[in-house]
Amino acid sequence: MNIKEILRQIPKRVTWSIKHILLLSALMLSTVTSISAENPKTILVWGDSLSAAYGIRPEQGWVKLLADELSSQARIINASISGETTQGGVSRLPSALHQHKPDYVILELGGNDALRGYPITEIRKNLNTMLENIKTSGAQPILFGMKIPPNYGFKYTQEFEKIFSDLAKQHKVIFLPFFLEGVANKFEYMQLDGIHPTAEAQTLLLDNVRPTITKALGGQ
Repeated sequence: MNIKEILRQIPKRVTWSIKHILLLSALMLSTVTSISAENPKTILVWGDSLSAAYGIRPEQGWVKLLADELSSQARIINASISGETTQGGVSRLPSALHQHKPDYVILELGGNDALRGYPITEIRKNLNTMLENIKTSGAQPILFGMKIPPNYGFKYTQEFEKIFSDLAKQHKVIFLPFFLEGVANKFEYMQLDGIHPTAEAQTLLLDNVRPTITKALGGQ
């Protein structure tokens, strides 16, 4: 028996009831979609030169590319500063959280600390403080991990990398271990300083970041 035959056997008043239910469901879905589009989530990007599009045009950076891609779902505020350290991030964060009231905060800091040889305990303390401040504000942290070249010494590089995974577990936050994966080790994707990705590499960074951000937004 096909669907048409089944519908013929349903009393007319019941058939109308089903139609009404389907119409109501469609209307509710449309309303939810409209609300989502009219009230996008706010994502604050709290990073350093890697997120501030150092050495390239701002519109070429991965943050702008992400903002364009999620324009109907999220409002992205890039408050990243080239050369920023975790201590600078700690001092600036409270006012930014108050001003922007983000739903999510991408925390991408720590690389400059390590390149300057700052103590591991200090880096960990600052990152931990920022994660606590973000959570206290009601926003959800998204932690980006970082790695540094091995010439800084095996012990320091390993301890530095471990900071991020440890804090991610401690705070139970969404975590991207290394968003320069597949880029940092490719000469053709790096600027002459060997630290900052080129404009051509930004789409690759976006590919690395996208699954994490999608997860944070609940698969929207």
